[in-house]
Amino acid sequence: MQKELTCEQVGAIITFYIEGKLSETLQKAVKHHLDICPECSAKFDAIMNMLKRGVQDKISENSDNEAQKKIKNKQYAEFKANLSAYIDNELDDRENIRIKKITISNPMARKDLEEMYAFKKLLHNSFDKTRTDLRYDFSKNVLNQMHHANATKFEISFKKLAIAYIIMLAAIIAGAIHLWLSYF
Repeated sequence: MQKELTCEQVGAIITFYIEGKLSETLQKAVKHHLDICPECSAKFDAIMNMLKRGVQDKISENSDNEAQKKIKNKQYAEFKANLSAYIDNELDDRENIRIKKITISNPMARKDLEEMYAFKKLLHNSFDKTRTDLRYDFSKNVLNQMHHANATKFEISFKKLAIAYIIMLAAIIAGAIHLWLSYF
């Protein structure tokens, strides 16, 4: 590759990189970017940890006895179903307390919650970095150009109108003077 990949480009194809579905050249470019970019590397590590945790959960679920597995799965399923709403503070007080109890009693739920908060923080930091790195707000630039073009058109129209008014006024004054002189 001639150019290095940007953070946005790496973020868009990271899942294909993990699955090994990229060309060899692109795979090397992503690897190179991950080696030099700490933010993208942290995102990649967070995704890989989540995937590894999912595999470990499957293995540990198989080793539990059936009764514990059913209780744990029911609680864990309830926790997973409400995790996003819990993080975004969209649950009522009763549901919040139930999710907190599950988090306290279930190590897998606690681990998932910690990972989600870490991932949310990572995304927020990436957004802040991208926002501060942006040099131009293109929408403002386009609106300013449109406003400037409209203002220029208005100024030209105003100048033409003013000149026409001055010519008319001069003609009226000249006509009045001519009439006054011809009267006396």
